[in-house]
Amino acid sequence: MVIKIAETDLKTKYGTYAKSLFYDGKQESIALTMGDVRGKTGVLCRIHSACISAHAFNSIECDCREQMEISQQIIEKAGLGIVIWLEQEGKGNGHFALMQSIKYKKQGYSQAEAYEAVGFKRDARDFIQAAEILKELGILSVVMLTDNVEKVKEISKFGVEVVGTRAIKI
Repeated sequence: MVIKIAETDLKTKYGTYAKSLFYDGKQESIALTMGDVRGKTGVLCRIHSACISAHAFNSIECDCREQMEISQQIIEKAGLGIVIWLEQEGKGNGHFALMQSIKYKKQGYSQAEAYEAVGFKRDARDFIQAAEILKELGILSVVMLTDNVEKVKEISKFGVEVVGTRAIKI
């Protein structure tokens, strides 16, 4: 169960969001909401996992930063939406797994295959925190900003109604 422990405004290149910090007893998650999402259906929703390489170090080896920017642009244009930031570096495997997988990525493996090649799960992420945040904020249904069908399946199994998806084109 997540609880909201703090809230403030955050001004970004793509508008002002309400920034809410949630905690589940183990780790923090952040929700950026634009507009009044409570009781709304079809809310644009980006569930985004941490990627220090892209977001802090401007890596060009992945498109995480671009996915975040495009999601915020789409939400700004609509005037209503949410971005949920989960601390799940390396598809939930951690940064060590990410660093170990690089040699396989350079050989042409997909990121998921590269994780498996070094002994980790293809995708170890858990989306229960995101589902609980959406419920806590009173969002009735979402349009996921993703092309990841597995993410949609995972969030749905926690009781979130997904009424559509919108792929993020880089």
